[in-house]
Parts: sequence; C-alpha cells; structure tokens
Amino acid sequence: MIEPFRLYWQPGCTSCLKAKEFLTAHGIAFDSINVRAVSGAMAELDRLGARSVPVIAQGNRFCFGQELDEVARFVGVSWRRERLPIATLIVRVRALLRAAGALAEQIPAPSFEQPIEGRPDRSYGDIGFHIAMIVEGFLASARGDELSFDYFLKRPEGASRLAATVSVQIKETLSRFEIWAATFPTVSGDQTVRTYYGTQPIHGVLERTAWHIA
Repeated sequence: MIEPFRLYWQPGCTSCLKAKEFLTAHGIAFDSINVRAVSGAMAELDRLGARSVPVIAQGNRFCFGQELDEVARFVGVSWRRERLPIATLIVRVRALLRAAGALAEQIPAPSFEQPIEGRPDRSYGDIGFHIAMIVEGFLASARGDELSFDYFLKRPEGASRLAATVSVQIKETLSRFEIWAATFPTVSGDQTVRTYYGTQPIHGVLERTAWHIA
C-alpha cells in the first residue's frame, strides 16, 4: 500500500498556501496537517529532520515546499514554469517595499501588538518587520551568505516595537535592495544562492521574495 502524502503547514504562511494550491491543482491527494493545531505535528517534523513549513512528506521521505519545482519532482508531476524576468521582479519588490513602508507607518498603536488570526506568535506590527526580513534574507543570499530560516523568525524588540520604527526599517531595507538592484546587468538567472531549503537559482529566490511580500 502506498502511503499518502502529508502536507505540514501553518496559518499565515504564503509558501504553505502555494504548496496547497499546487497539490490541489494537480489532483494530488494529501493529508493536511496544521502544525499549530495538531498535537505532535512539530515532533513529526523533527523526526523527519525538518524545522520549518511547508513540508510535503511520504513515509520517511520529505521535501521542503518553498520551491514548487522540487515539490513537482517529489510528487511525480511533470511541470514546467515560466518565471517573470529578473528586471520585472526587481520592479515589483521595489514597489511592494515602498507600499509596505508607507502602510506600516499607519498601523494604529493599539493594533501593533494585536495577534493575527491563527498565529498568536505574530502581531500586525510584526508583519511589517517580517516583510523587511524577507528581503534582508534574500540580500544575504545574494552576497554569498545563507538565507537562513532565522530571518523569518525575527521580530522587532524593545523600543523598536513601534509603527514608525518598523516603517524606517522597511525603508532602510529598500535602500539596500536598490544597491543590489544596481548590479542587475551582472546578475544571471543561473546564479545559485544558499538557502535553508537547499541551493537554489537566484531567479527563483527573488521570485519567491516578491510573492512572499505580496
């Protein structure tokens, strides 16, 4: 008997949503496991050797769900995607950061610490900071460091837990992104970078950065 696929996910995770949509669109049956609600789910991930979601597993085999090309190979789907050009993705990340910086500044003080639904560990104020960290993680990989999962766990601390401060952080991240974007003519879509879900083409990580922010 072939064991069913299992998708481990959590609320507020865009990669999890993408993985769900991909499996459903290709008619792949799977057990949906919300690690925030199912007792023992995180321990199961730990036994597999994974520390983040989304994860698609079958028996003791698993793959991370951040890169859909890998998901397709894991579940046996023949699939070919066409990515937006790097220049287009740069324009979109730039626009998204500008919008996020302006909107973060408008978060009312009482709402800053309000948890988002299903994620008691993350507030509305944290989301603005998270957007900055998504791009900081990408920039780390682009300069030769690793895009570690720790970037996605970071939260503003102490006196930095203010809407205006988070807005400044996003704008500073935008400035660093602009410096990297100025190197675009020398960036190849075939260039690879190190991430917590393996070595990936920079084109794919930039694409994921754009839709993760959005």
